[in-house]
Parts: sequence; structure tokens; C-alpha cells
Amino acid sequence: MASDRIKSDDFSVLETDASTAARRLLGCILEREIDGQTAQLKIVETEAYDQTDAASHSYNGRTQRVETMFGPAGRAYVYFTYGMHYCCNIVAGDEGFGAGVLIRAVEPLTNASLLEVRRKGKTGIDVTNGPAKLCQALGIDLNMNGHDLSKPPLRLIIQPELPESDIVATTRIGISKAKEVLWRFYIQDNPFVSVKVPAVKLLAKGSNR
Repeated sequence: MASDRIKSDDFSVLETDASTAARRLLGCILEREIDGQTAQLKIVETEAYDQTDAASHSYNGRTQRVETMFGPAGRAYVYFTYGMHYCCNIVAGDEGFGAGVLIRAVEPLTNASLLEVRRKGKTGIDVTNGPAKLCQALGIDLNMNGHDLSKPPLRLIIQPELPESDIVATTRIGISKAKEVLWRFYIQDNPFVSVKVPAVKLLAKGSNR
């Protein structure tokens, strides 16, 4: 199958609309080198945003804060929120069009104990089942805004595409605009998903608007 021959650093698969990229990132791997160690984590929950979307940071055009969202696919867009938390996005779409995918939850595959220490003793699912939690666990802050995810210390490793039958779509969380749009995606039955709400099973690819 063609998907089995995908190159792990081929970010061209993200040069598409944000909702397609958000689904495509499910099952892909984040590899973080930190404190002299390496941890790998599977992306299990995402949310899509783009400049046509009233809930997106890029909706009002290019500003210094969101400039990274208008860059090439496969860069990290990191922002600070609520005066205390960082959130990590992966830029998607064509360069010049503000689009990105919020990484909402990841499942540790290796070196989970390293992440638990960084989360101040939290264990199990609670270590990385949320966008702020995973950034704390992985030491992601504004210094990584604009980082090329093909390079250490934070790498995105593309994996074969998941079957649509393994993916569910829901409305996004914690937004006040465009709340009805089904642009949150997660791997069905994965315990690390941050919040489980009534979901719509994906039957075919599309915008889900």
C-alpha cells in the first residue's frame, strides 16, 4: 500500500486543508529530546483552525503573534494562553494561508517516567491528556514557536494514515465562536483523549462544516 511507503519527514501530507491535516496527524509520532533523554508520543486528539474560521487566531489576518501560522506546513505554532499555559499547534496548508492543527492529547509510547517527573508527579492518562498538560510534559514553550518539526529537539514523524473507521469527529472545546463546526478529531476508544463528548463517526473525508 502507498501509505506504508510514506516518508516519516514528508510534510507534504499536511499541505491540505486544516481539517484533513488534523485527521491525518492522528497516529503520527512526536519525538522530544529533553534532559538528555528521548520520549516518543502518539498524537491521539487534534483540532483544526484556519483563517476562514472565526475561532482561529489567524481569522483577523497576519499579526506578529500568529505569523507562524502563515508559514510552511510542518512548523510548530506555540502560543501562551490564560496567563499560565502553552499550547502547541502544527502548521498546515499552503504557505501564506493561516492554518494549523492544535495537538490536544498524546499517548506516551516511550519514557513515560520522564514525562511524569516533568508533570510534577502526575501519572498515567493525566500526564498528557490535554493541550497544556502535554506542553508541560514535553517542555514546549514560546522558544519553540516556528520550530521546524523535521529537526530535533522536537520532531514530527509521519505514520501511515489511519482508517476513517478509527476516527471520530466532534465540536471543538473551549471556544466561543464557530462552536458547531466538527473540527475536533480523535482516535476512537483511546484512553488519552482529553474530553469525550457525543461524536460523529466519519463516513467520508470532507470539511465537516
